[in-house]
Amino acid sequence: MHIQKIIRQLEKLIDIGIALSSEKDTSRLLEKILLGAKSITDADGGTLFLKHGDVVIMEIFQSDRLGIFFNDCANDFMDKPSVPLYLKNGEPNLHNVVSYSYHNDKTVNIHDAYDTAHFDFSGTKEFDQENHYHSQSFLAIPLKDHQGETLGVLQLINAIDPLTKEIIDFDPVSQRFAEALASQAATVLTKQELITDLEDMFESMIKLIATAIDEKSPYTGKHCRRVPELTMMLAEAAHNTDTGYLRDFQLNDADRYELTVAGWLHDCGKITSPEYVIDKATKLETIFDRIHLLETRFEVLKRDQEIVFLKQQLTELQGNDQLSTQRQASLDNNIAQLNEEFSFIKQSNTGGEFMSETDSQRLQSLKTMNWVLNKVTMPLLSDEEFYNLSISKGTLTTEERQIINHHINATITMLKSIKFPKHLQKVTEYAGGHHERMDGRGYPNGLTREQMSIPARVMAIADVFEALTAKDRPYKKAKKLSEALAILQKMKEDNHIDPDLYDAFIAHKIYKVYAEKFLDEQQIDIE
Repeated sequence: MHIQKIIRQLEKLIDIGIALSSEKDTSRLLEKILLGAKSITDADGGTLFLKHGDVVIMEIFQSDRLGIFFNDCANDFMDKPSVPLYLKNGEPNLHNVVSYSYHNDKTVNIHDAYDTAHFDFSGTKEFDQENHYHSQSFLAIPLKDHQGETLGVLQLINAIDPLTKEIIDFDPVSQRFAEALASQAATVLTKQELITDLEDMFESMIKLIATAIDEKSPYTGKHCRRVPELTMMLAEAAHNTDTGYLRDFQLNDADRYELTVAGWLHDCGKITSPEYVIDKATKLETIFDRIHLLETRFEVLKRDQEIVFLKQQLTELQGNDQLSTQRQASLDNNIAQLNEEFSFIKQSNTGGEFMSETDSQRLQSLKTMNWVLNKVTMPLLSDEEFYNLSISKGTLTTEERQIINHHINATITMLKSIKFPKHLQKVTEYAGGHHERMDGRGYPNGLTREQMSIPARVMAIADVFEALTAKDRPYKKAKKLSEALAILQKMKEDNHIDPDLYDAFIAHKIYKVYAEKFLDEQQIDIE
């Protein structure tokens, strides 16, 4: 019978070890450790303590006889029962059996808690009295990791004889099996803590990249923070859609995490983009807005007109008053014309939706004007200034647009250099596809709808809608919600974005949820 019990315990230990190695949830892992230890030793109850600073905190407690099950590892440890590891004078607390086991790094096997003077069981006796229970045999085992650090203490209460159901001692064989289980448990806990620490570090790093872009360009840094949220809003809407091809689209927790990571990293390549291009608010802006140089040139032209006029006035001081009046009118007309021409240039310097052919021709005529500095005649507009002012849409030249567009290539290159684990293998594809179009006219790879995954198409819509409604861009005003949705509708019709995802965006009112969280009140002009 004794051999059969050992075989049974060994089989349980193997089964428990397999179960522990595959468990990823901390709460369930602690539960399996305690329930496994109770099963191997035939204990009625048990408690699992984990170390937090100078105390060990009760994470989980169970008693079969009392029908009590306490598992609170997910909540703030300050609210849980605890045992101090040190006394007020700084000496180790050796009066409590759990603390004693921790400090002495050994298992404590107590036959009868009511018949020992070595430990203080006053709290246990009070518990027994309140709950009509009798705590007798105790087994306290330190949980030590591979580096010899004690993570906590496993405490088992009241070994039960399977046949008589009487309380018995924890026998030496059961103690050894419990110690073997505690060793396995400590290893699994350490592995899980290491994985959690690595995940936390990874998440901190990807958010650090967004923060770096934020510091580099306050106009686009929040974009890196808002896009992941909008992406997940739309992804959940697609997940909850039961019509069309989206009915087969499902997300699990791993998929959500992978897409969130991609959202945070989708513009990481912008860390290589020059600030003067990212933040270019006007066509003539580089380190500063060169419209002020042109304003100075126009002031010089007006000054020269006034000088010519004043010289003529001097020669005609005794002359014809009527001629002087005519010259004054001519001066006023020339000054007014110069002011009008500069106003046109100033207006052209802002990034509009498009420049008309009439405005382009007028700008061309201004290129023929000259101004004089230190007796040197120079063009009013340099070739480079004329080239920038001629930008038909926005504020970026073709070359600068290529620099901006290169950020997605940089993003893909950066992400491909990272050795992502198996559950993050699609991050590069999701993050690298947010500038592709359904008709294959996007960049960098000209992918079509059929060549893109649904999450990548989701991110493309999130990226566009955030940009349309963003209120922190230097080169444009934030669109109102109605304007942004109208543009998005046009993009659907032009086969720019995925039509089914657009429909989900509208049907589930993702735009409203996003607007209430991120947009100003004056932007929200529809329900």
